Amino acid sequence: MEIHHQFDPATSTFTYVVFDPETRDAVVIDPVLDYDPLASQTSTESVDKLTEFIKGKELKVHYSLETHAHADHLSGGQLLKERLGAKVAIGDQIKVVQKTFKPIFGLPESFRTDGAQFDELLEAGKTFQAGSLSIQVLATPGHTPACVSYVIGDAVFTGDALFIEDFGTGRCDFPAGSAEDLYTSVHETLYALPDETRVFVGHDYGPGGREIRHETTIGTEKAKNKHIRADSSVEEFVKFRTSRDAELNEPKLLFQSVQVNIDAGRLPAANDGGLRHLRTPLNLKRPTDDSGQPV
Repeated sequence: MEIHHQFDPATSTFTYVVFDPETRDAVVIDPVLDYDPLASQTSTESVDKLTEFIKGKELKVHYSLETHAHADHLSGGQLLKERLGAKVAIGDQIKVVQKTFKPIFGLPESFRTDGAQFDELLEAGKTFQAGSLSIQVLATPGHTPACVSYVIGDAVFTGDALFIEDFGTGRCDFPAGSAEDLYTSVHETLYALPDETRVFVGHDYGPGGREIRHETTIGTEKAKNKHIRADSSVEEFVKFRTSRDAELNEPKLLFQSVQVNIDAGRLPAANDGGLRHLRTPLNLKRPTDDSGQPV
C-alpha cells in the first residue's frame, strides 16, 4: 500500500490517495473543490492536480471517501465521480448532520435527510473492500456527529478528530458537536489502535512556524498530544476543549462548505436564469430585529 498526500494551502487541508501499486486499486480521502469566497467562484485546480497524479499512476479509484461534512472546504467528490467513476461515500450518521442543518439553511422540504445524496453510507465498525484494499470504518464523532476515521493497513485517516500532536484535536462547537464524544473517539477508539499505527491528519497549520506535517503515530499522540494524552481524563479534556472553542472564530467557509457537503458535494441547482445561490444564515448566534439591533 502506498499513500500520496496533497496539501491545499488555502484551507490547510490534506487529501490522500491510498493505492495498491500492484493492482492499482485506489481510494481518495477528502478531496477539495477550490472556492474563492470573495469572488464566490469555484475552480478545479486541486482536483486537476489530483487527477493528473491518478492518471499518471493508472489507478482505478473506487471511492471518494469523506471523513465528515467539512466546514472549511467544499468537497471535490462529485468532480472525481464525474471524471473517474469514484463512488462518493461517508459515515451513515451524516443523516444527523443533514437534519441539523436543513432548518439552519432554510433548505426546501424536498431536501432529503436520509443520506440518499451519497452513493454509499458507511456503517461504523464495518470493513469494506475497494478492490484489493480493505478499509475499516471507525466512528469518531465529536467534531461533528458523523465523523469517521478510516483504517487501511497500518494507517488511520482521522479527518478533523485528531491532528498532529503539537496541534491537538478538532473543535467541538459546531451544531451537534460534543467534546465528550470526541474524548471517547480519541481516547477509547483511536488510542486503542496499535502504537505503531500511522496517523494521517485532515489539516495542519504549522503551529509556531514549523513545517507543515501530515503524519504521526498513535504512540506519539498518546504520549505527546497537547489536548489529550493516554493519561488525560474526560473532565480535563472537556473543560479545555469547551473553553478553547469559545475563543475561536467561525471557519471562513463554514456556511458555504456545509450546505454543499451535506449534499454530497453538489453545488446548489441553477435557477431559471442559470445562476446558483448559496444560503447564508444571518445573525445565527446573536439574533437581531429587522434593523440589526440585538433582541
